[in-house]
Amino acid sequence: MTAKAETQNRLVLRKEIIGSRRLSNYLLAVATSIGGLGFFLAGLSSYLGINLLFVSDPSQLVFIPQGIALGFYGVAGLLVATYLWLTIYWDIGAGYNEFSKETGQAKIVRWGFPGKNRQVELVCPLDEIQSVKARIKEGLNPKHSLYLKVKKTRDIPLTRVGEPVPLTKLENEGAELAKFLGVPLEGF
Repeated sequence: MTAKAETQNRLVLRKEIIGSRRLSNYLLAVATSIGGLGFFLAGLSSYLGINLLFVSDPSQLVFIPQGIALGFYGVAGLLVATYLWLTIYWDIGAGYNEFSKETGQAKIVRWGFPGKNRQVELVCPLDEIQSVKARIKEGLNPKHSLYLKVKKTRDIPLTRVGEPVPLTKLENEGAELAKFLGVPLEGF
């Protein structure tokens, strides 16, 4: 069994949640790194009067205002790329949802940014769970997500942030969890 696999027996249901280590984030980080480095080298070429790029010759640009603007955009792009790479390295948002009839608890665990509260862990008794709720928002920015509706607290999100989950997969996961917990499924 792999680390990212889900496990289920009659007493424990565990679902792994993918964090920042997705193909789309890698592609975005690579593109931002290349773009930021290109702009930075173009600005530096303008300042030094030496061509540092092989695709064009920005050494002929006037440093003020063109070269300094390119350099600024390059530094900003490299800072954003650094943030993206660190987010991927730390795997922000990864974790798992575990529902255990042995202990009578639901445990929602996610990884955040390094620091005192890097690991966020929510634990609630299974008997306080009222239902599994689906929220579906269509349109330009669609959102498909599952929530636990718990007594005396806000709804707890169960699905990953980012790319919307296909409706069939969301419905299957929601039905499986509702059946395991013995609670109704809302929102479909």
